[in-house]
Amino acid sequence: MATEVSPADELQLTGSSAAYSPDNPAPVIEPPRARTKRTPRATRTNFELYGWLFMRLSGVVLVVLVIGHLLIQLVLDGGVTKVGFAFVAGRWASPFWQYWDLAMLWLAMLHGGNGLRTVINDYAEQPNTRVWLKTILFTAVAFTIVLGSLVIFTFDPNIR
Repeated sequence: MATEVSPADELQLTGSSAAYSPDNPAPVIEPPRARTKRTPRATRTNFELYGWLFMRLSGVVLVVLVIGHLLIQLVLDGGVTKVGFAFVAGRWASPFWQYWDLAMLWLAMLHGGNGLRTVINDYAEQPNTRVWLKTILFTAVAFTIVLGSLVIFTFDPNIR
């Protein structure tokens, strides 16, 4: 004696789930990089969280610094035609402007370097390639920060 199944008792699948069944399961998505023998077990740190948070906070501060810089330098001080060696020498005679420009330099370089580090992590597939690209990136960022900081603080308007 066969029992009939009423339409109300049937499981109705709609949308994208209609194509999958126990006989036809959904594909398994593999993790982007599987653990290897060389990967330490305790690799979970909050570094990426702090990097993400730094990008948001430094972005907001950079917007304020850059818009303030453009507004003051280009709009209130007479525009691009006044910017020259004497103009920069006069600005950097004040510690306020030295630290303003230093903050822009450091934040812009660290913000951009962190962004490029993320791109390298996402798109460089070989571990050796990632190491070399990040080494070049960190070297360039450190060199630019050191050189820029030296220029800001050792600027001599009396050079002839």
